[in-house]
Amino acid sequence: MKKENSVEVTTLSAIVQSSTDAIIGESFDGTITSWNEAAEKIFGYTANEAIGNSIFIIIPQELSDEEINIINQVKNGKRIEQYETLYKTKENWKILIALTISPLKNETGKIIGISKIARDIPEQKEAFVKQAILASIVDSSDDAIVSKTLNGIITSWNNAAQKMFGYSEEEAIGKHISLIIPRDRLHEETIIIENIRNGIKMEHFETIRVAKNGREINISLAVSPIRDKSGQIIGASKIARDITEKIEAEKQRQLYIKRLQELNDYKDDFMAMASHELKTPLTVIKANLQILEHKMGHDSNLNFVHHTLKQVNKLSDLITNLLDITKIQAGKLELNFAEFDINTLLRDIIENIQQTTSQHKIIFKEAKQPMLTNGDEERIGQVIVNILTNAIKYSPGSTDIFVEAYKKNNNIIVSIQDNGIGIEQTDLENIFTRFYRASGIASTFAGSGIGLYISSEIVKKHGGEIWADSEPDKGSVFYFSLPVKS
Repeated sequence: MKKENSVEVTTLSAIVQSSTDAIIGESFDGTITSWNEAAEKIFGYTANEAIGNSIFIIIPQELSDEEINIINQVKNGKRIEQYETLYKTKENWKILIALTISPLKNETGKIIGISKIARDIPEQKEAFVKQAILASIVDSSDDAIVSKTLNGIITSWNNAAQKMFGYSEEEAIGKHISLIIPRDRLHEETIIIENIRNGIKMEHFETIRVAKNGREINISLAVSPIRDKSGQIIGASKIARDITEKIEAEKQRQLYIKRLQELNDYKDDFMAMASHELKTPLTVIKANLQILEHKMGHDSNLNFVHHTLKQVNKLSDLITNLLDITKIQAGKLELNFAEFDINTLLRDIIENIQQTTSQHKIIFKEAKQPMLTNGDEERIGQVIVNILTNAIKYSPGSTDIFVEAYKKNNNIIVSIQDNGIGIEQTDLENIFTRFYRASGIASTFAGSGIGLYISSEIVKKHGGEIWADSEPDKGSVFYFSLPVKS
């Protein structure tokens, strides 16, 4: 009899040790009395470390009351099955456990302790958690999320779909997806299903769907295949975003752009007309003043004529610039290309401008070889005059202005340097913008903010670039480039 009992105990012990579930014996005071190999693998403690130790080495502190409750239930003979809870490992990682808890009895049937069979269920729980999170995301999404079979039967319908299309979940599920597709767009569904069968996703597909009340909705669709565990495509998932407001906003934006363009065209036409109409009488006034100036000789009133003529010239230049702007905006600025030497052009302009100022000395570092380019000589001259006169105007306390032309990388570079008031770095990016004037100079220096803009456009139309370097109170250097004649 003793031999039979010994064999039974040995067999039972072998079963316990070979089990893939953790099997733990525990006294009512929480002391661990047995610990199999699976317990070692799951929790990380060896049998020597665990046996005699408290069960609370594997129970999170916040769940200690739960363990006390279990002990009390088992004392009363209760068996607990498939109880899910959190235990912790030796490394203090929390793991989800499915517990089966039974009373341990002696030969007389007296309950003397607790038997726990613990199964680690990370995969089951992870799948459950992922499914719960996914369901929560789908339900809380602002986009309509719908799934359907390859035959077009709706199998899921989230809250946003109910709000967007007006059909409840009960009304939609089991119906064909054509429920929300206008008749003239049913062909789209054939294309979508064909793509899905071939495993092709569709993104940002803009179309129209119809709500329960007949209202058409502009939507953007993303459609993806749904696969089973074997990877077989069994349906499609659709995410629909209502873009009706976006479409309407775009229509309004296009209307505003069209209206602004019309107003801009009216403005350009008016500027062109006004400039042309002003130019004619101004030319007559200028001619009469020049005749009067010539006939007055040394008359004491000659200074008034000089001053008036100077202002007329300024007005004439302004009108010319306004005409150029309207031509540039309309894409009608004509250029007459021909070969010319930039050195010769610079020399002639410097001689003329030098005669207008006694305070400044224009120093020209002329290249020894010709600087030939192909362009509109008169328009490039306009650029040089504008930059040079600016250098004079914005250098009231300085004398020398340096001009140079040189070749670099198949380009002719013209530089004009002054030692004047300079330009703030924040203004440098905008000085070639139409009507822009650098901060702090408007009250001190007259100007319209269009000369550099016109210069920039002329240079660009020649395939060149224009830029500037400057520091406040240290002066500026303006550059522009033109392609070398090939």
